[in-house]
Amino acid sequence: MRGRQSACCFTGHRPAKLPWGTDENDPRCIALKERLYAAAESTIQEGMEHFICGMAEGCDLYFCETVLALKERYPGITLEAALPCPTQTERWSEASRTRYNALLERCDYETMVSAAYSPGCMQRRNRYMVDHASLLIAAHDGLPGGTRNTIEYALRRGVPVVDIPI
Repeated sequence: MRGRQSACCFTGHRPAKLPWGTDENDPRCIALKERLYAAAESTIQEGMEHFICGMAEGCDLYFCETVLALKERYPGITLEAALPCPTQTERWSEASRTRYNALLERCDYETMVSAAYSPGCMQRRNRYMVDHASLLIAAHDGLPGGTRNTIEYALRRGVPVVDIPI
C-alpha cells in the first residue's frame, strides 16, 4: 500500500440525507457524480495514487464506483475499502448488499476497523480514513452529522478538504 502523502479519502451522506434519496436518476445526483469524478481525477493528476472509501450507502458507494471507473484510465491507482465492522450491511436492502458486495470484490484492499459493531465504530472508521490520507474529498450539505464530524476531524489533523456541495 502507498503512503499517506499520496492517499485520498472520502466522506459523504447516506441516502436519507440526500435531497433525491435513492433516486440516482435525479439530475442532482447525476451532477454530483460528475463533480465527484472531476474531483477524483484532478487528485490523480496531482499525484494521488491511493483512495480510501468507507463503503456506506449513498455517496460512499458513488465515490467507490467513481474510483473504479477511473482505474480503467489510470490503472496504477488503488482503492481501499475501510469497513467499520463486519455487519455494516446487515440492515440494508438486498439490492444495496448486492451492489456493495460487487464493489467490495473490486477493491484492492479491505481494512476492517472494528471486529464487531459498537456505537463508535463508524466514527472510528472515519478517523482511520483521515489518519491514513493527505486529502479528504467531502460531499456535504453543511448540516451536522457524521460527514461534518469527519470534515472537522480532518481540519483539526491538518488534512485539506475538497468540498463538493450537495
